[in-house]
Amino acid sequence: MNKSIFYILLLTALPLYFTGCRKEVRPTSMTIKDSVRHYYPIKQGQQLDIMFTITNTGDAPLIISEMQPSCGCIILDKSSHIIIPEDGIRQFKATYNSIKNVGEVVHRIRIFGNMLPDGRAELKFDVNVVPDADYTRDYEELYQEFNTKNGIVREMVDGKESELGYYVGEP
Repeated sequence: MNKSIFYILLLTALPLYFTGCRKEVRPTSMTIKDSVRHYYPIKQGQQLDIMFTITNTGDAPLIISEMQPSCGCIILDKSSHIIIPEDGIRQFKATYNSIKNVGEVVHRIRIFGNMLPDGRAELKFDVNVVPDADYTRDYEELYQEFNTKNGIVREMVDGKESELGYYVGEP
C-alpha cells in the first residue's frame, strides 16, 4: 500500500518538475550605440577607455554568452553570461593598451548571444597610435618604462628565484 502511494505521488510530481525545464531562450533584437567608431590619435603607451552601450530592443531577455576582443591588448570589464531584460540598457567598458602598436590600428569586439539574425554582433573601432616625436622606442624600452612606473624594478634586475635563467654544475 505504501509503495503504491509513493509511486502515485512520484508520477504526479514528475510532470510538474519537468515543466520548469521547458524554458526556451527566444531570439531578440538589440542595438549597439555607435558600433563603428573612429578615435582621435593617441600617443604610444597610452590607454584608451571605450564605453559602449547595448540596448535590448526585443521582447525577450538578451543573454550575452561571450564577448571576444580581436587582440590581447583589449581588456573587457565584464562578467560572463550577462542578461539584459526586455527594453534594458547596459554599459560595458573596454580598455585598449597601445604600448605594442604604432600607426593605424583597427580592432573588433565580437558579441555572441541570442540576438537576431545570426546570434552575433560586432563593435569596431580604429585609432592612430603616434610614436614619441623625439625617438621611436622599441618594445623593451617601453616595457622597462612601464615596469619602472609600477615599481617592478627589483624583479627585472634580480629576476624571480624560479626564473633565474642559469644553472650550476654540469649540463
